[in-house]
Amino acid sequence: MRNQLITMAACLSIFSFTACQQSQNAQSAENDTTQQAAPDTTATVAETPAADTSAAAALTTVMSAPEKVKAGAPIMVKFTVTNNSDKEAEFCKWHTPFEEKFLNSFFEIQDSKGESAQYQGVMAKRIMPPPAESFIKVPAKGTVSAEIDLTKGYKISAPGTYKVAYQGDGISGLKNVNTVSVTVE
Repeated sequence: MRNQLITMAACLSIFSFTACQQSQNAQSAENDTTQQAAPDTTATVAETPAADTSAAAALTTVMSAPEKVKAGAPIMVKFTVTNNSDKEAEFCKWHTPFEEKFLNSFFEIQDSKGESAQYQGVMAKRIMPPPAESFIKVPAKGTVSAEIDLTKGYKISAPGTYKVAYQGDGISGLKNVNTVSVTVE
């Protein structure tokens, strides 16, 4: 009985992995098509196709943080997502500050020596595809923002300058978010 359960679990894992990859490949192909038609953007602002492709909306995502903070103080990173289209758009809040707490590592944080800050938060398992309540709706020409304290999910204690890069785009759909630097004094 135990061997049958192990075999069944392995088969389900392979099925889930294959289904997830097919979904990501389809989304990647869709993003490539949309990005070819998108206007040029600056290095600090990213155009992201909305999850609702019928709206043909573009979401612009900007990450910001204070330049300097005292050691031991919160390091607040703010995400601002703007809908530049005339139709409502949406994105998945998973792996973004819009979840209001760290449920996965979605930042790459490096000190001036290139060493990564250790992620200390939980690693949530998710059902796929994300349910409807996992999406944030951004009204036409509207903006939504959220903040999160990096010290609640990452070990950042030593003084120095840290480079923060967003890496949750595979789930959220918020592509090419700018990087920010924070100096801990």
